[in-house]
Amino acid sequence: MTSCPRRVSRPPGLDRLLAVMLAAGLAAAAAAEQQGTFRVSRLVCVIGNNAESGAHRAGYNGLFRLATPDREESAFHPAYAGLNLEHYFDARDLRGERVAFFEPRHAPMEFRRLGPTTAELHQAATPVFRVESRTRFELREPYYIDVTYTARPLNTGYAGGFLGVFWASYLNAPEDKSMYFLQEGSTLASPQWVQFCTPVHGRDSTVRGVGDRYVFPPGEEARSLFRSLSPLRYAEPFFYGRIRDMVLIYIFRPTPHLRFAHSPSGGSRTPAGDDTNPAWDFQLVAPEAEARQGLRLAMRVVYKPWAGRADVLREVREWLATPDQRP
Repeated sequence: MTSCPRRVSRPPGLDRLLAVMLAAGLAAAAAAEQQGTFRVSRLVCVIGNNAESGAHRAGYNGLFRLATPDREESAFHPAYAGLNLEHYFDARDLRGERVAFFEPRHAPMEFRRLGPTTAELHQAATPVFRVESRTRFELREPYYIDVTYTARPLNTGYAGGFLGVFWASYLNAPEDKSMYFLQEGSTLASPQWVQFCTPVHGRDSTVRGVGDRYVFPPGEEARSLFRSLSPLRYAEPFFYGRIRDMVLIYIFRPTPHLRFAHSPSGGSRTPAGDDTNPAWDFQLVAPEAEARQGLRLAMRVVYKPWAGRADVLREVREWLATPDQRP
């Protein structure tokens, strides 16, 4: 028999209190470097924290820009970001508490340039979910970015007995809004593809892996992407999408906690105003007992000219066959 999760009450004015705390932290970090440009032979990217910068809006972190030396246009919406650390979540009700709901986007985040091709984003323990995290980005020749996220959840008693971490990537007007992955029952050697494009935001949005048997309380934000589960399952830990004549591939080290998510309109309107920009997202959702031992996500971003699905599978096979270099 499954019991309903205990509703977690929140103090009145939580957003107002958080806003004061976060403003103080942001002011203290104002003098520090907020972003940097990094290059390898076939990739140019800007990595930064939650600070505003020109067309880039405050409250978005990660990959501000992803382009090539001969293509100025970024794969990601110029106002937002890719691999944006977006949410921490459990079963509590955060309706009406926007700052807490988007806590990683609002909490102070420190940018560190560790080398000519390496950057790190560090976020001290956040006010509500009390998660301290580091995200390291390392560019590799000719068009790769290796990303490692590690976190220490410091709270006890996460509502519903689990903790989720959610990343959003806001795309820049691709003609095809779909994510592509391998369906349940297929393999890298014998692929069967799924074209995944949700009809509206928040409906059948999250795809679990074939080994994900966790059943968590759903929470009460009905249109949150992480609350709405698709009947589909993915077979291998990667997906790709097309951006004109380029391909963007996200490859992940295997973990039972990884889930994909999609929104057809998460990145607002296109520049022409005649369509919406999709969001190609992913998340970790882990039981609290496991999360409190430390969370880790390792992935590779590939941005290169489209050369067919066989090339995508080759990239996936080759990277997953390399040793996992733990920091």
